[in-house]
Amino acid sequence: MGILLALGSSVLYGLADYLGGILSRRGSFVAIALVGQVTGLVFSLVAVLLLPEVAAGPEDLAWGALSGVGTGLGMLFLYRGLSRGHMSVVVPISAVGGVALPILVGVALLGERPSVLSWLGIAAAVPAIWLVSRVRGPSGSGSAAATTDALVASMAIALQYTALAQAGPDAGLWPIVTGRVAATLVLVPVALRARQRRISVRLTLGAAAVGVMATLALLLYLLATQVQLMTVAVVLSCLYPVIPVLLGITVLHERVATHQVVGLLAAGAAVVLITVG
Repeated sequence: MGILLALGSSVLYGLADYLGGILSRRGSFVAIALVGQVTGLVFSLVAVLLLPEVAAGPEDLAWGALSGVGTGLGMLFLYRGLSRGHMSVVVPISAVGGVALPILVGVALLGERPSVLSWLGIAAAVPAIWLVSRVRGPSGSGSAAATTDALVASMAIALQYTALAQAGPDAGLWPIVTGRVAATLVLVPVALRARQRRISVRLTLGAAAVGVMATLALLLYLLATQVQLMTVAVVLSCLYPVIPVLLGITVLHERVATHQVVGLLAAGAAVVLITVG
């Protein structure tokens, strides 16, 4: 069950990041990120009020808030990178960094010990994420500024995943709620200082949809970490770059490069190895 939850998180994040990247090129990336987090906050509050009451402890709420700081910073730098750089550069760097750092934390600090097969799956997943995300773009698309944004986003995403995984199983959705509050508080000062122009109703609705999908993705990841090692859950959740490529092949009938086929096969092998392990 934990594997399915993590894979579901990956699908939702793939859809959310792809749509968020498109929207950030059509309007203010700060506004897109802020609307997404505010919508996610409202959605998570409604969900937590509809579910049976739980008693989340102060530590659970604190871990959720710390995760939200990573979310806010991650979305801010990810969307800025996507607004001025090529997705083939920004996405793989943010995804690989986002998966590698939590693995190191899980093994070195939390004492997690994945099985041999799971380690093989993890080893296959990291290059798979990179290969799938690599698409040909115009020269100069991988600017130094966009690459820097992607590196910062990767560290923030790693914080998001690592902190959220520390919330207890009895906390319910409250860590998600406090995370959305923290993410919003991170983005509001940036939006006020930037004084960005208002985005259109269409972009606002799109950003709201991104916020709901991203919140659901975090919820599935949180549930996955409660029944699965964080090192395994975060690897599967970070396979999200596969989704834009699959959408391009199946919906837009785009041609796929050889290295992307290799990446898709490696991703499939990684899922099988982790599942068996």
